[in-house]
Amino acid sequence: MRFGIGYDVHPFEEGRRLILAGIEIPYKKGLGGHSDADVLSHAICDAMLGAAGEDDIGVHFPDNDEKYKNISSLILIKKVKEIVGKKSFTINNIDTVIIAQEPKISDYRLRMKENLADALNISPSRLNIKATTPEKLGSFGRCEGMAVYAIVSLEE
Repeated sequence: MRFGIGYDVHPFEEGRRLILAGIEIPYKKGLGGHSDADVLSHAICDAMLGAAGEDDIGVHFPDNDEKYKNISSLILIKKVKEIVGKKSFTINNIDTVIIAQEPKISDYRLRMKENLADALNISPSRLNIKATTPEKLGSFGRCEGMAVYAIVSLEE
């Protein structure tokens, strides 16, 4: 059994869509970034890569490479699953927590979970998405952005 931790953060930005796990969440701003800035998928990618002993998402998909400009992070998560699979690992469990004052994601959580499970070819029962607010403290409490922590366990 191998474990990896992932963390990602993106600032909110005018004129962008807010995408989490490939689902567009209605909100006044989106997340800024080179790809679709899907902070949830990025944290999971880094956790998977870490558990497999690989370099982080920025090494595998650099933000200065135009082929990743505005790419769907569900494509990236599928590529990471291939990297992990080539090392003979399978996903045992994924647990995540989204940190944001706004927007509330409870109405979208099930669809996000289904999208990620489908992209990773795992049962939704092996994946958990939680959310918390920072109680109006710090940059996330001021609605300046969003962060996600993820932990992944892989089996050989």
